[in-house]
Amino acid sequence: MSEKEAMTTKGEAFAGLSVALTTPLKNGEVDYDVFGEQIEFQIAAGTNCLCPVGTTGESPTLSHEVHERVIAFVVEKTAGRAKVMPGTGSNSTAEALRLTKFAENVGADAALQVAPYYNKPTQKGFYEHFKVLAEETGIPQCIYNIPGRTAKNIEPDTIARLAELENIALVKEATGSLDQASQIIAATNLTVLSGDDSLTLPLMAVGARGVVSVVGNLVPGDMLKLVAAANAGNYEEARQWHYKLFGLCRDMLGIATNPIPVKAAMQMVGRDSGELLLPMTPLEESEMASLRQTLVGYGLL
Repeated sequence: MSEKEAMTTKGEAFAGLSVALTTPLKNGEVDYDVFGEQIEFQIAAGTNCLCPVGTTGESPTLSHEVHERVIAFVVEKTAGRAKVMPGTGSNSTAEALRLTKFAENVGADAALQVAPYYNKPTQKGFYEHFKVLAEETGIPQCIYNIPGRTAKNIEPDTIARLAELENIALVKEATGSLDQASQIIAATNLTVLSGDDSLTLPLMAVGARGVVSVVGNLVPGDMLKLVAAANAGNYEEARQWHYKLFGLCRDMLGIATNPIPVKAAMQMVGRDSGELLLPMTPLEESEMASLRQTLVGYGLL
């Protein structure tokens, strides 16, 4: 093991499996009874960290009031049995700061901060945005870099500058670029988590410390086994889990926009209503049939 590998990363407490929770709905409102069951399912599986109200949790279509209530509910229900890292990001720095302070005040362990979307800040703008969040709150911040949704990449040099700030501890890496992830891991002591289920193994092979998983809503135990095998350097076993999970990962995020497929899958296995908030719409019949075939092939149906 190299000296670099032996180092403890800044957000090491969040290494392992984080699950990007869906938000169960009933008649357009959050179904807190089902939500509680989903949280208990994750804790029983051994999931390390719960990430509510991210993209998978339909945060773009929840009101600010509901967004806050969900954060408070997940923290209270989890009751310290796992870490809680809610999505509190925004394309408005002031709004992200308000949400992050709320999350901190109700007991969240960290905050997941998506890159400001749509307004496409400069690299200086990205730096100043995350700097405010890091310096004006007291919990670890996870930079969530997903240019496919935000329209702009946070460059590795910018992330390296941010890494010098005490509360910038993690990166959720969803650029799809192994080069970018490698550059960040080599240049910083940030805890890098895969933001793409199917790239968890390759990213961990170059030093990432885990994953923020969508598929983990369905099979957290299997994702935990992949992460544990990779973490132990048992790459033969990790590869077996990678290929077992690959079709599920591909279909969860490939048939339609996240979280449409994962909510449909949760409905099929009897753990969610499958209801979505517009502009998210259900899968077409042909897509449902394809997803069902994937779940049958995996052994979930």
